[in-house]
Amino acid sequence: MANKTDKNDYSSQQITVLEGLEPVRKRPGMYIGGTGLEGLHHLVWEIVDNGIDEALAGFATEVSVILQTDGGVRVFDNGRGIPTDIHPKTGKSTVETVLTVLHAGGKFGGGGYKVSGGLHGVGVSVVNALSSKLIARIYRDGKIYEQSYAAGAPDADLKVVGKTEKRGTEILFYPDATIFKESIAFNYDTILDRLRHAAYLTKGVRTTLMDEASGRKYSFYFEGGIQSYVKHLNIGKDVIDEDIFYVDKTVNDVQVEISLQYTDAFNETIKTFANNVLNPDGGAHLTGFRAALTRVINDYARKQGLLKEKEENLSGEDTREGLTAIILVKLPDPQFEGQTKNKLGNPEVRGYVETVLGEYLNYYLEEHPAIARKIIGKALLAARARKAARAARENIIRKGLLDGASMPGKLADCSSKDPKNSEIFLVEGDSAGGSAKSGRDSKTQAILPLRGKVLNVERARLDKMLANNEILNLIKALGVGIEESFDIGGLRYDRIIIMTDADVDGAHISTLLMTFFFRFMRPVIDGGHLYLAKPPLFELVKQGRKENLYAYSDEELKSIIDREIDIRKTTGKIASDSSEERYKLAGFTEQKRYKGLGEMDAEQLFDTTMNPESRVLIKVRIEDAEKADAIFNKLMGTEVELRKSFIQSRAKFVKDLDI
Repeated sequence: MANKTDKNDYSSQQITVLEGLEPVRKRPGMYIGGTGLEGLHHLVWEIVDNGIDEALAGFATEVSVILQTDGGVRVFDNGRGIPTDIHPKTGKSTVETVLTVLHAGGKFGGGGYKVSGGLHGVGVSVVNALSSKLIARIYRDGKIYEQSYAAGAPDADLKVVGKTEKRGTEILFYPDATIFKESIAFNYDTILDRLRHAAYLTKGVRTTLMDEASGRKYSFYFEGGIQSYVKHLNIGKDVIDEDIFYVDKTVNDVQVEISLQYTDAFNETIKTFANNVLNPDGGAHLTGFRAALTRVINDYARKQGLLKEKEENLSGEDTREGLTAIILVKLPDPQFEGQTKNKLGNPEVRGYVETVLGEYLNYYLEEHPAIARKIIGKALLAARARKAARAARENIIRKGLLDGASMPGKLADCSSKDPKNSEIFLVEGDSAGGSAKSGRDSKTQAILPLRGKVLNVERARLDKMLANNEILNLIKALGVGIEESFDIGGLRYDRIIIMTDADVDGAHISTLLMTFFFRFMRPVIDGGHLYLAKPPLFELVKQGRKENLYAYSDEELKSIIDREIDIRKTTGKIASDSSEERYKLAGFTEQKRYKGLGEMDAEQLFDTTMNPESRVLIKVRIEDAEKADAIFNKLMGTEVELRKSFIQSRAKFVKDLDI
């Protein structure tokens, strides 16, 4: 934990002013990434992160968020409270300075914070600029100070409005609807996830969320910190041992915190953070972690005779198979690569992490020989599987089975060679595949029929995947390769569209395919190339009408029938509204419930599901990779009870089930 400074040392002298606030309302995207829902929630993150910074500095133990019924969001932390004295440079109160001047904060070397996630210090001023109304309340020195703002401008000077024994900062803001035109409604679950992560990463802090409209309230407090986080990530996975490795050590003012545990999974889950900021692309701390892990495990395996003299060392990939790890470093001056802080650049951190993990993991293995043998055994199995997969891949390459010049026999390719104008439909079954081939636009649309249910890759290594014809044909058709040879630049189609029956089996096949893309072709999803087709559920035939009507959901079916009844009423015909008569009253002579794609002829399939002018496509996106990983593990993993519980908890939302 960062060293505490005296409470009285936090004053106007620690607040450095760099530039004004004017550009924020004109170009909000530069500061919060956009004015959609992500940017809207970024306002909450900025203020919450200030509270977490107070906790990192050792002054706050509580950060709470209240979603008010009037649309306002109130964020409170029980830290020191923003200084209220007059700032020497601006001549205004320090509260007003922090709220109205961009880059005015205690994070620029003035002594306010030793460790901070908010590197740029633009947070609360940007929130103020993008709010129609903001009220700041400061609980400090036995007094309650208050100041209100409109669109970033103060309504009056900071004033004392009461006495208090509390301390801290409370910000109540109302996002400006003229800027956030898409929506100013906050998502409870999105904020809840953020507060959960903040509690995991900050030992001893309690985070709380309350929604006044629904009465929902939830708090998080994890004494174990990132150990609790690892345990959470491994829910539903078979761990090789219940014990979780943990180390917390400070080297040259850099706090290194690492927790890890092995599971029987084939993929690794490693999350890296610097000052509580997620670094999805890793950086110096991840490099140091990997180097130490590989070295320590190999050294221990040699020392114990688990790796023979003539055997080659375990690779880093082998030592990380099935690993779940959290790496958290806290440092005074983090250097991130890019505004998004995706990667930590401080070179000295690599050495600190490598030293700490190397020393303490070695102690851990020596003191837990049974766990050490399980870890080594897991890595040795991974090494053998890697060699088998390499042999399988080389055999396939040698035979030319992944050669782009030789496409799968079942692939009906499009004539266009421009990926931007091309799309491929992955179609369930030969029957529907035949209709799709006949009805498609052959210039831009390719069809790859899939026989039966493809391999569940959640529990399969590469050698088993390459032995599966359906998976092999898919890899070959897409042109991107797999694992080490994967190259998104080789993608032959801009849109990959999964087209399955609208029933339980179709949903299962879609899930199997999405599992494959998530685990082995993640850049395809991240690049926005994966879609689900939405075939109609109902065909409605109306007397005297040349074209039939189609409904894609039960709700749409009801809407169509309601509309047609209203039309017939306006023509003067008498109609009863009894449920038995509604279908006839709408003027329909036939209603067909489609059980599968194969029930449609080529023209119908194209018109309803493939025609770019009229079809409905659902883009597959990953909004929360951690949640996605957990869902795939539940649905496609080995834990039957987890899957059963997941299905039971959601059964009440199923309106119509075809089995």
